[in-house]
Amino acid sequence: MEKEISFEKVDYERDVERIHKWMNEPHVIPFWQLDYPIEKFSKHLQKALADAHQTLWLGSLEGVPMSYWESYWVNGDVVEKCYEADRSDRGIHLLIGDTAYLGKGYSLPMLESMVGFQFQVHETTKIIAEPDIRNEKMIHVFEQCGFERVKPIELPDKTGLLMFCHRDVFERRRKHDGKRRIQANT
Repeated sequence: MEKEISFEKVDYERDVERIHKWMNEPHVIPFWQLDYPIEKFSKHLQKALADAHQTLWLGSLEGVPMSYWESYWVNGDVVEKCYEADRSDRGIHLLIGDTAYLGKGYSLPMLESMVGFQFQVHETTKIIAEPDIRNEKMIHVFEQCGFERVKPIELPDKTGLLMFCHRDVFERRRKHDGKRRIQANT
């Protein structure tokens, strides 16, 4: 059965309480560390929304928001100092917030959809990720999507695993894998 995947830009008024709730879920807290009181989280989200080098998204299945995404330009981000970054490199952060969607195989098709969306920028030939080095489940999902492990990196809030996904590898994998289980609309 195919399910529709969609992404919509985060709207502060509509989404702050939902994202705050997700940041306080036990499976999210160790890796995002944003389990703040609502007042502090609200300021954090407003600052993130005002940051011109990133775009925040809600990911939905069949129109139901269930995930949070940050699509960012590496240029201007703290991670740009961790490798020889190209000006067109993009990065990605994500979480499945709604616990009803955990362990159901949705992370990979959602990630493939967002990475495909990021590669619509012609100049971008590499997407990076830097998941917490302890988050083996997400590292595995990134690898299934075509990301390769590069090296551990020290960031202000974590030790991350720098991972690269090159456009040619991603496109080759998508052709090889054939029809995906979940169809995406962005």
